[in-house]
Formats: sequence, structure tokens, C-alpha cells
Amino acid sequence: MTGPQIIVLATPLFFLLIGIEYLVGRRRGRDTYRLNDALNSIGLGVMSQLTGVFAALLTLGVYTLVYEHAAPWRLSASAAWVWVVGLVLYDFCYYWHHRFGHTVALFWAAHAVHHQSEDYNLSTALRQTSSGWIGGWLFYLPMALLGFPPLVFGSVALIDLLYQYWVHTQQIGKLGWFDRWFCAPSNHRVHHAVNDQYLDKNYGGILIVWDRLFGSYAEEDDAVPCVYGTRGPLRSWNPVWANLHLYAELARDTRRASSWGDRLRLWFKHPGWRPADVAARWPKPTFDLAHVERYDPPMSRGAQLAALAVFGALLAATTLFLWNAHLLSWPQRAAAAAGVVALLCVVGWLSEPRRTMAARGLQV
Repeated sequence: MTGPQIIVLATPLFFLLIGIEYLVGRRRGRDTYRLNDALNSIGLGVMSQLTGVFAALLTLGVYTLVYEHAAPWRLSASAAWVWVVGLVLYDFCYYWHHRFGHTVALFWAAHAVHHQSEDYNLSTALRQTSSGWIGGWLFYLPMALLGFPPLVFGSVALIDLLYQYWVHTQQIGKLGWFDRWFCAPSNHRVHHAVNDQYLDKNYGGILIVWDRLFGSYAEEDDAVPCVYGTRGPLRSWNPVWANLHLYAELARDTRRASSWGDRLRLWFKHPGWRPADVAARWPKPTFDLAHVERYDPPMSRGAQLAALAVFGALLAATTLFLWNAHLLSWPQRAAAAAGVVALLCVVGWLSEPRRTMAARGLQV
């Protein structure tokens, strides 16, 4: 069974848990969902799975090449300890991949997609980048050099990813001893917050001990509620722009920079760094937590119904594509993926404030 097929089988569970979380939130008077945001987050997850079909050729391909030609030995996938150690080692590599994703502008341009939602719920977990394959595969090559088979690598990567789904919720509080060892909802809420005391903390995927070991741990403070999103808000429901807007900002500042050194530093220094001359001539507003306002343009009932209808169609198309992708030629895969992305853009178009009027004819 392929990785995309496993995701297809897990999808009903994802939606079931989203439904349960929504109902629990409504019952408690703490509803954390908005239709426009949830559709956008899930849609970006769909887009990530589509691009993943193509990116796997690079990530698994390079891993396999290193494993076959550079590893001094090869571990057996039939040994249980190889799987256990492989999962722990993958999680360690993921910690550093994730940390660099927050501290290096090039990697943040990809990873920021996951943080753009100004809500925090299980749909946020599905919100994934489509460009994480740019450089991300480098962090896992130590596993290949140590002889972990590609089957083990691919499997533990999927396990690590699936584990992280449940931690994206505000409906589960602190879990005592579990929070001290594992990534749990409280720990990960901190990670998604833009508050000063929470910023760039808690990178662990399964184990939070990496953060405790390397000085990046912060505990959730009940007196300081988490504020979610990014410090440079997207303010758009366009899924393509969500993936490209930080690259576009970096490219724009690169053109503006007066020295080649600054042009290079823009991509590899901490996100937000800008050359002094660029910052002086093209200033950006200073982030102020007190003035954070969620992007929440109204949607007419007609726009909501139209968006849900299109979204249902693209989910069905995505399911068929992911299940059968391995049977299709590369041109067929590209055409199918492009069609689904076009439908995702339609959903985003219907969600934008200037577009709600376009669906008024469908209004109930």
C-alpha cells in the first residue's frame, strides 16, 4: 500500500475527529471553527498531498541513493529495534528540520503555511506546505547514512506525521507527566502562538524532550492565552498565494538589496531580517499583539453553499487521484493535480469578501 493510499484511508477518521471536536466546542461554548478558515486549511492539506506525489520522487529518491551507495552497512527491516530506533532518530531529525523551519527564512517561507491559520483546531493539523521538499530532505540523510532502509524511513515519517494530528486542539488541557515527555496539545499550542514568550518554542514532533535538551521549551501559561497565526498575516484564502507569498517577499527584498551579501543573507538569516537600507526605504509595520485582528471576511449563505459543493467535488477527485496515482503516467498526474488545484482556487475565490456577491444568485 502506498503512502497516499494510507492517507486516503485515514481521511474519514480525520473528519470524524474534526466533527467531534466541533460538537464538543459548541457544547462547551468554545467553538474554535470558522468555515472559511477550515476550508482553507483542509484545502492546503489537499494541495500538499498532491504535490507530495511528485516530491516523493526527490525525497525518497535521494534517500534511496544515499542508502544504497553511501551507507557503510544496511540494517534489517525485519528487526523490531530498527523500527523503534528509526522512529526516535526520525523524530530527532524532524526536530532540527522543524527548528530550522522557524529560524531560517528560506525554510520558513515553506513552513509558514502550516502556521498561517489564526484558528487552532484539528483542521489546522491538515494545513501543510506544498514546498517543504525544498531542502527538507537534507535533514533525514543521516538515517540513510546509518543504514535505515527506505521502507523504515518512509513508514516512521508517516507515523510521526499522523501522531501530530491530535495535538492541534484547544479542547484538551494539560496532561501532567505526559506533557513533560511528549508533544501534547498544551505544548503544541505554545508552538503555534505568536506571543513573545511562546515564539519559536516547542518544535518536537512526538517527543518534547528534544526541546528540553536544546533550550527551546516553553510551558503554556494559563494567564497568557495563546494568540495564533503568524506575525506577517496572509490575509487571503488563495491556496496558491498561501504557498508563494513569503517567497515573493524574499524575492522582492532581494531585488531591492544593494549588495550581493545582503541578497544572500535575506534567504538564510532569521525570518523577518532585512538589510538596513531596505528596511528604511520600504518599512513594514511593527508587530503589535494588542492590535492583532483575525482575517474573517463575511461569506453569504450562497457563497458558503457553493464553496461546500465545490469542496466536496474536489475531495472526491483527490481521493480518486491519491488512490490511483501510482497507476497514472506523470503527465496524467500533473493534469489531475492541476485540476484539483484549480478547484481549490475556486473555493478560495468564493471565500474572499469581494467574491461573496458573485454567489448571491445561489443565496438561500
